[in-house]
Amino acid sequence: MEHKYNRIMDAFRSDIESGVIRPGEKLPSIRELTARFACSKNTAIRAYEGLEKEHLVYSVAKSGYYAVVRPASSRGADAGKGIDFSSAAPDPAVMPYEDFRHCMNRAIELYKDRLFTYSDPQGFGSLRQALRRHLADGQVFAGPEQISVVSGSQQALHLLAGMPFPNGKQVVLVEQPTYPGMLRSLELLGVTVIGIARTDQGIDLEELERHFRSNPIKFFYTVPRFHNPLGTSYSQTEKERIAQLAAAYDVYIVEDDYIADLETDHRADPIYSYSDTGHVIYVKSFSKVMLPGLRLAVAVLPKALIETFRLFKASTDSSTAALSQAALELYLNCGMYGRHALNMQARYRSRMEALNSACKRHLPEEARIHVPKAGLFSRLLLPGCLPASDIGAQLKQQGIFTVPTDRCYLPAFPKDNGLRVSIIRTNESQIEEGIERIGRVVRKRLRHKPPLKWDPVIDWLE
Repeated sequence: MEHKYNRIMDAFRSDIESGVIRPGEKLPSIRELTARFACSKNTAIRAYEGLEKEHLVYSVAKSGYYAVVRPASSRGADAGKGIDFSSAAPDPAVMPYEDFRHCMNRAIELYKDRLFTYSDPQGFGSLRQALRRHLADGQVFAGPEQISVVSGSQQALHLLAGMPFPNGKQVVLVEQPTYPGMLRSLELLGVTVIGIARTDQGIDLEELERHFRSNPIKFFYTVPRFHNPLGTSYSQTEKERIAQLAAAYDVYIVEDDYIADLETDHRADPIYSYSDTGHVIYVKSFSKVMLPGLRLAVAVLPKALIETFRLFKASTDSSTAALSQAALELYLNCGMYGRHALNMQARYRSRMEALNSACKRHLPEEARIHVPKAGLFSRLLLPGCLPASDIGAQLKQQGIFTVPTDRCYLPAFPKDNGLRVSIIRTNESQIEEGIERIGRVVRKRLRHKPPLKWDPVIDWLE
């Protein structure tokens, strides 16, 4: 039995990874498998469950098993050759392919008269109603007229960076470090940008107030929850104070809540929920929870910005993809999205727990990392005698892929000596192996250089 079980797994693993079995293709039923391999039903089920644990297949209740992984020939040059701590794209093993296929097919049946014409640049009215209910579950209360469906959160950020605001100010304030996609948009648009330091401990609120008071800040761009690349989140006190300062100094807040659906603390409300003056713009992406290629996100706008945002969006994108909008509407309304988000929370939280445990065991005290309880990212700070770019290059040679955090800074702002560690494309065993190898590389390099003494490494954030 053991021999047949392994033989079944080897056969399907080879066909999936070579592309003989395509992504999303349904695999033979248990009955077909028992006949093909002359095995018992239990052996067939065990083989599929083994492939599922390897994230090569996924199961759909009352339907069967489906392939997940893309053919090796279609992957990037580095994918599949090591442990990927660098990616920000969702794990294909947790994507709801079959559920969303049903929604796509149903959307074509229900909305065929609307799918192949230009729609309202602000988004389907029925989808915005569904989004109003969805956002309210996260303490973002807004009418459908304030909601704009956009082609990914990057589009919303780019439009906001380039359009005029009612306060008449021109400068954008950003956290340092911050999401590099926002920095690219600001640079391309020629916007004047200044930075404010954000650390694992948060932000200096007195310094933030000095910026709001002394500089013509159009808006403050912040990632308050599961920050990219730090992984940390603001406390309730910090979020309340940021909202108060925005109102006091007529500064807008652009709140990038890109993975709100991974939040496990139901008391962790967005900055938007603390503002009653219309100074917070809330942006939420669906790319990290659903299929990134659908390019769907939502911007919740103060009433004073609705018309300007609509005009700027219409000038660059007459309408967001209609089929994606219709499918998302069905996905939200039937409850599939909520169930899938809970699954994502559990999977990624388990990986973060594995990361925390591995870091405690394998990293030397000269390296520092804060591992949050949820989210996708953590930042590994290295001692100054070990440049992050050198360590990253050495790790890459060993099949460990990371991202240096220096790309998350403005050119003139002091940079840290860090690597971003992402758990989105790893599993628990890869995390254990990868962190052990990172610790080994750092220790070996430190033996040849005088170490910079720091306090012990790990803080398990509350």
